[in-house]
Amino acid sequence: MTATTSVSTAGRLRPRQRHVQCASAAGLHRVAYTEWGDPDNPRVLLCVHGLTRSGRDFDRIAADFAATYRVVCPDVVGRGLSSWLANPNLYGLLQYVADMVTLIARLDVETVDWFGTSMGGLIGLGLAGLPDTPIRKLLVNDVGPHLEPVAVQRIGDYLGKPMSFETLQQGIDYAALLAQTFGPLTPDEWREINTPLLHEKDGAWRLRYDPRIAQPFAAVTEEASKLGEAALWHSLALFQGPVLVVRGEHSDLLSRETVTKMVETGRAVSSVEIAGVGHAPAFLAADQIDVARQFFIGAAADAS
Repeated sequence: MTATTSVSTAGRLRPRQRHVQCASAAGLHRVAYTEWGDPDNPRVLLCVHGLTRSGRDFDRIAADFAATYRVVCPDVVGRGLSSWLANPNLYGLLQYVADMVTLIARLDVETVDWFGTSMGGLIGLGLAGLPDTPIRKLLVNDVGPHLEPVAVQRIGDYLGKPMSFETLQQGIDYAALLAQTFGPLTPDEWREINTPLLHEKDGAWRLRYDPRIAQPFAAVTEEASKLGEAALWHSLALFQGPVLVVRGEHSDLLSRETVTKMVETGRAVSSVEIAGVGHAPAFLAADQIDVARQFFIGAAADAS
């Protein structure tokens, strides 16, 4: 698919909706993504969302960075505008990493910078440790190799529940309740990031993700969890590029102890804590966006 949108300033600020065909053991599926900025810009920032969220969570970051980057924000398979997998047991990091490799190949670039929130950060960590990884810089937002069990249980309690709403606003409010630890967002901000999570079907508003993603989530054994954590620690240790770990001050998923270990384990890991929020910082506020800007772009427009 060839982008034909003008590269004017106005064009950069309007997202282009695209998709790429990917493969799993159960067949083919489509991964949707929004793209901002000059489609010919070789400097790409890949922004990958959390477990039940969508690529539209990054609209503000994308619009802000579009003069510097070609910003690409996928809906991970099973979410948003992407396909649902025929076999729900394939929902997991291995499939997500494979899909992102396919997406990067579609973008026709050799390297990308990566902004990953929660699940998106884990996907980035998984890809970052592979030989010849395309990731150059990695920002992991409120996640690490070790996940606090209390938070995993909290997520499991709501994941996959069949919910329907009479109005769009009811759906927006429900999604805001699940994400209340994002911080003190305004009603307009909740509407901005939660509207893409909902769609109308058969006269009711429903969450736009495959509820079957809860099946492999619930089926993870303690042994599998430990093996997965060890693999992610190993991946972090192997990655040679700079890493920024962002933690919400009140996060129940990413502990300060895990952040300290990440800084000690990686080759070039730094960290920052965002005051007044939990899991995970929404990166809608100007000061939070500036944290990402300083890491990816720096003070000078031509920073590498």
